[in-house]
Amino acid sequence: MSDWQHNSRHTLKGADQCHDFFQISGVEDNHFPIKIPLEFANLIDKNNPNDPLLKQVIPFKNTQSQSEFSSSPLEDEQYAPVAGLIHKYPNRVLLITSRVCAIHCQYCFRQNFDYSGHDAMSNWLAIEDYIRTHTRINEVILSGGDPLSLNDEKLEKLIKNIENIKHVKLLRIHSRSVVVTPSRITHKLVELLAKTALKVVLVTHINHENEISTAFVKNIGNFVNVTLLNQSVLLKGVNDDLSTLKQLSLKLFDAGILPYYLHMLDKVSGAEHFLISDERAIELHQQLQKKLSGYLVPKLVRDENGESKTWMSLEAFAN
Repeated sequence: MSDWQHNSRHTLKGADQCHDFFQISGVEDNHFPIKIPLEFANLIDKNNPNDPLLKQVIPFKNTQSQSEFSSSPLEDEQYAPVAGLIHKYPNRVLLITSRVCAIHCQYCFRQNFDYSGHDAMSNWLAIEDYIRTHTRINEVILSGGDPLSLNDEKLEKLIKNIENIKHVKLLRIHSRSVVVTPSRITHKLVELLAKTALKVVLVTHINHENEISTAFVKNIGNFVNVTLLNQSVLLKGVNDDLSTLKQLSLKLFDAGILPYYLHMLDKVSGAEHFLISDERAIELHQQLQKKLSGYLVPKLVRDENGESKTWMSLEAFAN
């Protein structure tokens, strides 16, 4: 068993283990099980009950339901013409490459997704046929779950299959594993992404500068011929202040990662306490633009089931 597989199996699961590890009380299990890899848990300040990393992974006890929140805010299932494939945008498709994540973030919009049958590996022949017959598709996005919960051998097989589709030129991988379990960035993975004929974009999911550990910075720097981008979610009590957003952008850039998207919260039931108002989000984004060079300012966006993301701005909000 490799180091990262060992580490991914050594996780905190459930309220009881969290009580013991963090020496905190009041944590309760809910429908989305607690799962925190130790590599991430060790970055959390046990003396701070409001630690921004802790808040992302512990269920909120007193959540009040709101009518606009739902179990499937993006309704991904309705955009799945083939099991394991989601096709929202004309030129790209998203593959559900795994149902597993290294960590369970309590704001995850896909925490209630019906993964049964939606597996890109077992449905590959149907997926390949679909992509081949839709020649406008030039980009394949690996998502999940987390695609890097697959081992390197399975990932290599999938990437080689994608390479064989002539009109696909771009491979995008969305992963939180690389930051919460930096050991996942293996020599084999680095080699695999370096040698593929596809143009590779790796999108990390990082919300706070404290997630960017020394091990992560060292390992992410090993990638060659990979464009590194980051997307964050704007979360109340985690990163909803100017200083935190500024330091996140700066620390990402120091690690060779370009801040790309700052997402408004997808309104999944149970995440109501993370919600930031549109007015506050736009205000923060405008302040960030005044503090940083343009290339360090992520785009403020909202995903609304349409064919493109909504770009959040004062003008758009006024309309």
